[in-house]
Amino acid sequence: MSNQTEKNLSYAFAAESKAAARNAVFAKKAEVEGYDQVARLFRAVSEAESVHSRRFLMLMRGKIGTTEENLTTAFENEIKANAEEYPALIRVAAEEGNEAALTAFSHARDVESRHAELYKKAINDMIAEQETKYHVCQVCGYIAEDEAPERCPVCNAIKKKFKSTN
Repeated sequence: MSNQTEKNLSYAFAAESKAAARNAVFAKKAEVEGYDQVARLFRAVSEAESVHSRRFLMLMRGKIGTTEENLTTAFENEIKANAEEYPALIRVAAEEGNEAALTAFSHARDVESRHAELYKKAINDMIAEQETKYHVCQVCGYIAEDEAPERCPVCNAIKKKFKSTN
């Protein structure tokens, strides 16, 4: 595969991933505004864009390895986001006085650290063949194991704001 095709796949993957996320949020907004049919359309297009992004990712050489390699890659990406990427975003939001962005970036940074812990634990659990249930805070993205907490330790959201992924 040519270098340009690799670049194009990477570009298409990023664009389709963004479109999937954007349309999922558009669907939630349409629901809030009472446009159920439009919300269904946005959810369907979001899912279609996710299909595209997964397909492009699978075609990119070296991006998908063994499960153990993928866990290691995911762990390293979370550490990098926590240590390098979010601190810069937080600093700029603080300098500009954008409290909403500052809070969102801070929550994401804190959650990235938790994700890294979970990936590291998953490698050990995989070897021990131990299963864990996960619950994701729909406000900040924190992941709880086994049971959702009464309150999110990152953003203080209530238990019913957690979504089970099992």
